[in-house]
Amino acid sequence: MDMRTRVTAALKDAMKSKEVDRLSTLRLINAAIKDKDIALRGEGDDKTVTDADVLAIMGRMVKQRQESARAYDEGGRLELAEKERAEIKVIEEFLPKQLSEAETEAAVDAAISAVGAESIRDMGKVMGELKGKYTGQMDFGKVGPLVKGRLG
Repeated sequence: MDMRTRVTAALKDAMKSKEVDRLSTLRLINAAIKDKDIALRGEGDDKTVTDADVLAIMGRMVKQRQESARAYDEGGRLELAEKERAEIKVIEEFLPKQLSEAETEAAVDAAISAVGAESIRDMGKVMGELKGKYTGQMDFGKVGPLVKGRLG
């Protein structure tokens, strides 16, 4: 079952069981997927949103909510921070399991050898390889410095 179908099925289940908060988050995910569809159509391609695109969208949504929750915590708005964390839990149901630190390091080493990277100039190739295989499974903001350290 592709990601879009899983989200749609979860949306229907949330409607039937009247889970208001979950339904709200699922609608946001669905809207983001449709926005990406429209953007692709605007480029004139006949492409549709792939599972990798959906994973990237959800990854961005999680990151946005983590930043918002942190800001709400700092501002003393704990009820809003909790709402953001609840949305993160709903989104993460659809994301693959995050790689551990050891698994991430092994994936970086494998990507470096796969593309034959020798210097910092090859960082883009390595990151491209990692994004192709591990979208949604690792935080690329943290992986970038790791790759840089390995190549530098």
